[in-house]
Amino acid sequence: MRLMIFGLGYVGRAVAARVGNWPDLLTPPPDPLPQGEGGLAQTSPPSPCGRGSGGGVAASQQLQLPEQATHLLVTAPPGERGDPLLAQCGLDALAAAPDLRWIGYLSSTGVYGDRGGGWVDETTPPAPSSERARRRVAAEEAWSVLADRRAVDIFRLAGIYGPGRSAFDALRAGTARRIIRPGHAFGRIHRDDIARAVCAAVRQDRAPGTRILHLADDEPAESAVVIAEAAALLGMAPPPEIQFEAAEPAMSPMARSFWAENRKVSSRATQEQLGLTWLYPTYREGLRAILREERGEGLA
Repeated sequence: MRLMIFGLGYVGRAVAARVGNWPDLLTPPPDPLPQGEGGLAQTSPPSPCGRGSGGGVAASQQLQLPEQATHLLVTAPPGERGDPLLAQCGLDALAAAPDLRWIGYLSSTGVYGDRGGGWVDETTPPAPSSERARRRVAAEEAWSVLADRRAVDIFRLAGIYGPGRSAFDALRAGTARRIIRPGHAFGRIHRDDIARAVCAAVRQDRAPGTRILHLADDEPAESAVVIAEAAALLGMAPPPEIQFEAAEPAMSPMARSFWAENRKVSSRATQEQLGLTWLYPTYREGLRAILREERGEGLA
């Protein structure tokens, strides 16, 4: 198996670090191109998606996929031109990759839109209500075109958190806001559980077809509750409560979009299919693990 990762951001690097312990998997060097979240990266030596020279690839040049790649993970988000890898490399070139047998695409649970606080599972049809979510659905559909001859796993991620990206950081910076909106609960997923889930999927020998997988913890929770828990773990007073109606006028369009949608995401079927349970099934275990890692008391 040879795994290629396109998008070495926060999550892509965590996956690369985890699979880097496997002697039969090759991961890209931490030298991302300046496009997308965390950039795009490729392994060396590259064999092109069309024909071309090897070596480095500039942002304006065609991206390349080694002919030896058997597995491909895409973490870079879509832009106005759609998925950045498909836009530059081309669907036909990827379809012609001789050894490629698995594609993983990291999407978002935002594709479900607003469900009035109700639950969605892996069989729930998408109902995007924002332009960002519609781009995600379009990217999912574009990658699924290749499922006639390859296994395609669409990972829909809840709110990502982990070391360096948690309520602790906002509290320390003095930017945390404890907004109160009863009933507005959402799921999260720890960075390390994302990496574990991707690696579990890579290990499986699956027939061609598209599979939807949910990466979301077992207990959706209100943002204010998580911030209060993090403050307690730090031994500091939580920020004052702010009612949503008072906070909304100063929110950015993206923040308003987040608060306009309310849904809970079940990942029970995903955990069963991948043969794992989350290391951090709720924000409580996840926050404590982050704090232990920060204090040098063990890995999160």
